[in-house]
Amino acid sequence: MLSDWVSFGYLISAILFVMGLKKLGHPRTAPKGNQYGMMGMAVAVLTTVIDMNYLPDGIVGWTIIGSGLIIGSLIGYIMAVKVEMTGMPELVALFNGFGGAASALVALSETWKWIETTSPESGLATTVAVIAAGLSALVGWMTLTGSLLAMYKLKGGIEVFGKWIRTPTWGPTWLNPVKGLLFISVLALIYLSIEDPTNTDYIWAIIAISCLLGIILVLPIGGADMPVVVSLLNSLSGIAAAFTGFIINNSVLIVAGSLVGASGLILTVIMCKAMNRQLIDVLFKSFGGSEKQELTRTKAGTDAEEVAMMADGAQKIIIVPGYGMAVSQCQHQVKEFADLMADKFGTEIKYAIHPVAGRMPGHMNVLLAEANVPYEQLIEMDEINPEFPECDMAIVIGANDTCNPAARTGEGPLAGMPIIDADQANTVVIIKRSLSVGYAGVDNDLFYEDKTMMLFGDGKAMMTQLNSAIKEL
Repeated sequence: MLSDWVSFGYLISAILFVMGLKKLGHPRTAPKGNQYGMMGMAVAVLTTVIDMNYLPDGIVGWTIIGSGLIIGSLIGYIMAVKVEMTGMPELVALFNGFGGAASALVALSETWKWIETTSPESGLATTVAVIAAGLSALVGWMTLTGSLLAMYKLKGGIEVFGKWIRTPTWGPTWLNPVKGLLFISVLALIYLSIEDPTNTDYIWAIIAISCLLGIILVLPIGGADMPVVVSLLNSLSGIAAAFTGFIINNSVLIVAGSLVGASGLILTVIMCKAMNRQLIDVLFKSFGGSEKQELTRTKAGTDAEEVAMMADGAQKIIIVPGYGMAVSQCQHQVKEFADLMADKFGTEIKYAIHPVAGRMPGHMNVLLAEANVPYEQLIEMDEINPEFPECDMAIVIGANDTCNPAARTGEGPLAGMPIIDADQANTVVIIKRSLSVGYAGVDNDLFYEDKTMMLFGDGKAMMTQLNSAIKEL
């Protein structure tokens, strides 16, 4: 009777996960999707605790389990409340790593328990358990170290004793054979574990090699391709959870892990397509800007009053948000500008959203939704690009690589990447602190065109000045 209720609880949890994933497909329903996901996880945890409590020995160590739930919940709540939108990609990368490590630790624990209580001659059950444990260790620990390095790459570096150390991007050609050799070594160790399941040295070796493999997989990848890597690591954390589900015979963990793995892989493919990349090239060809170009050109800046006069009477303005908007947290000032232009001049306002603008998918959508920008004004790149030739003004706020014409050439880290065609607008206004290169390390020819007006400064400060200037017209 109890097993029926446990199965029913896991079924409800799996349904909530699927519904949550479906709701996450649109910004308007995403909050509801998060709520469904939270409810699904709560049901899964409660069902698992009830199931464990009715084991022959019950639950041993209620204090430890309760403490873990409370401490983990507090850490998660504090991190979610304190993190800025600019730090959200790093937080996602960190949580991916924790998810992979959690799965790997559970698999390791179950492997030890299995070694102590199970006869090595148990046939197929032994083989399945050992293979699942080895694969969970491979994917889980590789995800942890890879995600930690990805987090520091997104952050740009780490501060040690008050000194900022930039995260390296390093990947000579001979590193690819090393990756293959390490992967084959893990498979060999899994095979040896099948032959001698009681030898724990094999598991420790798998963990060590997997950690090293995670580092050298991410190390050669530059910043421009890091969103793809984070998405892939998200998928791997789900796969690790699914492997662990097989080890502990937990159906909801298999379902949830498979959902995360599949959705993360689909997102990775979508992002690769948006950047005109092949996933195998991202992982093995060191795209993404390992070196920064030195600036050799200059451009005179303008002021908010001059931009306001150019905007006076504009029939159509397209706003191109980028990571700089997230850094300055100026989405509310951007919304105020759009309202001013629409109310005062009847200007049509649209927002051009690049799939990888910011440092994670949907970064700009979330920011603008926070400022109550109507969803129908957020237009994806492929739909908005044909409208730029008839656009009176394009206002680029902190975007660089996603509107860099260098991507149309066949050279450099941005080669072939689809971009926002902001350079085709009649007038281009770029709000940026300086002429510094973007995440890919490539100088932007758009900055130096005659029709481009550079409004140098912090995004929030410049948008505030521009709004004040428009009010005075």
